[in-house]
Amino acid sequence: METADGLLVSAAVRDVSERKAADERFRALLEAAPDAMVIVDDTGTIRLVNAQTETLFGYGRDELLGHPVELLVPERFQAHHTRHRDGYAVNQQVRPMGAGLELHGLRKDGSEFPVEISLSPLETADGLLVSAAVRDVSERKAAETRINELAGLVESSQDAILAKTLDGRITYWNAAAQRLYGYSAEEAIGQHVSMLAPPECKGEITELLKRLRHGEKIEHFETLRLTSTGATIDVDVTLWPTRDTAGKVIGACAIVRDISDRKRAEAELTTLYEQQKHIALTLQRSLMGTPPAIPGLAAASRYRPATQGAGVGGDWFDLIPLGAGRVGVLIGDVMGRGLEAAAVMGQLRSAAHALAKTGLQPRQLMQALDAVVADLEVPDQLVTCCYLVIAPDTGSVIACSAGHLPTLIADPGGVRRLPTPINAPLGVGDIFYQQSSAVIPPGATLVLYTDGLVETPGGDIETQIDKLTTALDDAFTDAHGLESAADEVLAALLAGRDGHDDDVTLLLARIPAAPLDTVSAELPATASAVATGRTFVVDTLHTWGNAHKADDARLLVSEVLTNAVQHAAGPLVLHMRRTVNSLVIEISDLSPHLPHPRPAAEDDESGRGLLLVDSLASSWGVRPEERGKTTWFVLQL
Repeated sequence: METADGLLVSAAVRDVSERKAADERFRALLEAAPDAMVIVDDTGTIRLVNAQTETLFGYGRDELLGHPVELLVPERFQAHHTRHRDGYAVNQQVRPMGAGLELHGLRKDGSEFPVEISLSPLETADGLLVSAAVRDVSERKAAETRINELAGLVESSQDAILAKTLDGRITYWNAAAQRLYGYSAEEAIGQHVSMLAPPECKGEITELLKRLRHGEKIEHFETLRLTSTGATIDVDVTLWPTRDTAGKVIGACAIVRDISDRKRAEAELTTLYEQQKHIALTLQRSLMGTPPAIPGLAAASRYRPATQGAGVGGDWFDLIPLGAGRVGVLIGDVMGRGLEAAAVMGQLRSAAHALAKTGLQPRQLMQALDAVVADLEVPDQLVTCCYLVIAPDTGSVIACSAGHLPTLIADPGGVRRLPTPINAPLGVGDIFYQQSSAVIPPGATLVLYTDGLVETPGGDIETQIDKLTTALDDAFTDAHGLESAADEVLAALLAGRDGHDDDVTLLLARIPAAPLDTVSAELPATASAVATGRTFVVDTLHTWGNAHKADDARLLVSEVLTNAVQHAAGPLVLHMRRTVNSLVIEISDLSPHLPHPRPAAEDDESGRGLLLVDSLASSWGVRPEERGKTTWFVLQL
């Protein structure tokens, strides 16, 4: 102040301690805020920020203070933001977060992110300031996006999806549920889920809810459900419990799929499969045939088709009467499954039966069958087979095995294996098959079987054969006959199996009793042998008390011996044996040439011998031997 006394200075001193303290408290509160805090003046210039702002936007504090707030706004929104800021200055009000605006922030590195902003006006001595609390909602927006995507998936799902409380009240119902059941969401929500179950399935609803309360997930539960029209549908239901943030079960969700079409298709396929299986088994049994009952030979057989897969395979067995009391026993197994194996089996069985009827030795029959398998031209086709010829008069069994499982012999002394040379299966080719002969006591039982009886997944075949041996030992100790023994063996070997994927075949054949009487004579291949042979036969029949057959026997022996003397090589062996019902006479020579009946002209002095034999004998035939042949005939007593 200019005065008469000179210049004077007036100083007004104000105590600002409280204001300074309040300012410090404000700044402390600003820094402690969980959100980014940006304070701007009425021109939009940033006046104050907190540490959260630096962290969120990536700027240092000195890079923000004094700069326009549009620095933090994406460029495409800056013009709109300036207008909104000016409008807010005119109409000041508190705007809370989440006010329905889609807002974005811009970081220093140029990346954008969604934000929510609350605005608060501040009247100060320096004019209007606006406080903006900025919150990053990226995670929430992402979660909302995922939720919306999931909700869209649920609503657009082709499967019915519903939610329910633990007491069974429906709380959610998608469009597919409406299509499946016929109820709208308004009709279904709030109703008890038991309205969807037919009367016979009401109890399962209670049980399923109980399991869900215990936190159990139920997958692919197939059941029946009702529609709004009362129609019954087949459904596949998957249920799982829903939990709160603490892990407590609070409800359940269900995905329901209509499987009516699948069930109908399965039923049709099952019917078709059963029909095809029946056809295949009928074909197989037709091809396999039924072995004839052979007088004097007690036998029992069991055939069980596979219970898994096609139910048809290549097992077969046969009993073949060879004449003169001899019987052929045949068993085989075509590797593989299905109609192809059954067809090969049928051809082989027919061929084997026909070849056996010619009297071929077992090794010769195997050699012929090997050629048959080769002619079938079935790739990679292997066949195991075993052929035995039983001669009751000598108690001998001649056997040849082509890769088949060992034949067992069961008699009062126990169970043992029939000694048989090991040969390759049929179909290998270029194999010389060998046979063996063994004497088996009358009353002993031959046991033949296929691998389906003794093979198990992962099991040792020898162990299973030992198990079969034990079962046979027990069966023949306890059983009263072959039929009972066969049942006991099957029960023992198949017990505990859930099923078998291969055919099971078992054949029991008991060696017949020895003939009542047997006698032989060796004769030279000269004309005198015919008279000697006639006398031998007549005398023997008188001794046996069968003189009433002497005339027929003498005539037939005379014809056969005459053929042997004229066309064969000696020495000749005349063999006779008698059973209760029949007389068998055999004449063996060393010539491999087989006799054949031929028509004789009226003036021929020969050619009628075999025709006489065919007329008077009940049966006759020629059997090839290892050396030569044997001609035989049977007279009924």
